[in-house]
Amino acid sequence: MIKAVIFDLDGVLIDATEWHYEALNDALKLFGFEISREDHTGFYNGLPTAEKLKVLSEKKGLPLGLHETIQVMKRKYTDERVGQLCKPSHEKQIMLTHLKNKGYKLACCSNAQKYSVENMLKCAQIDIFFDYVIGNDEGIKPKPAPDIYLAAFKIIKVKPPEAFIVEDAVHGIEAAKLSGAKVIAVRGYDDVNLSLFTDLNMV
Repeated sequence: MIKAVIFDLDGVLIDATEWHYEALNDALKLFGFEISREDHTGFYNGLPTAEKLKVLSEKKGLPLGLHETIQVMKRKYTDERVGQLCKPSHEKQIMLTHLKNKGYKLACCSNAQKYSVENMLKCAQIDIFFDYVIGNDEGIKPKPAPDIYLAAFKIIKVKPPEAFIVEDAVHGIEAAKLSGAKVIAVRGYDDVNLSLFTDLNMV
């Protein structure tokens, strides 16, 4: 019996995948570096910023001493985009209202920092639906490791087979599968609506 639904954030609840890509590139370009669209789609999408920078240092020679500055600038550019572009989605509100009314526990687990996750959920006016939110800065190994989802199961008191996880990026889908939960893999933000759950006879 399904008792919980756990959502990724970027590309699932919030159409923010492009914002993160652009914000990081804006920060990288200050120092003559950039992630190509092909590399973003094929590998980097869904990884935490710190992990992306680590890979760039290993593969492209990005100086380690720049990591902290780039992360600060990336956060600034992301926050600017969220403030300008993050709007309420009635589709998401309707979906979450139905799930909540059916008694499912709801959580959001993201490789973004918790303050950023909470800020986006609030801007989208869907923060009130979630029993718990986990970000990548809480000492939990990020996706593609399943740890963030295993932590969520403990907190909301469900077993892995009792949860559905909704994910879009390769690393997130891998983490969800490794967690032992049931996985709903979507192509992106536009796929996430009430029909996902009516098709499963959950609402």
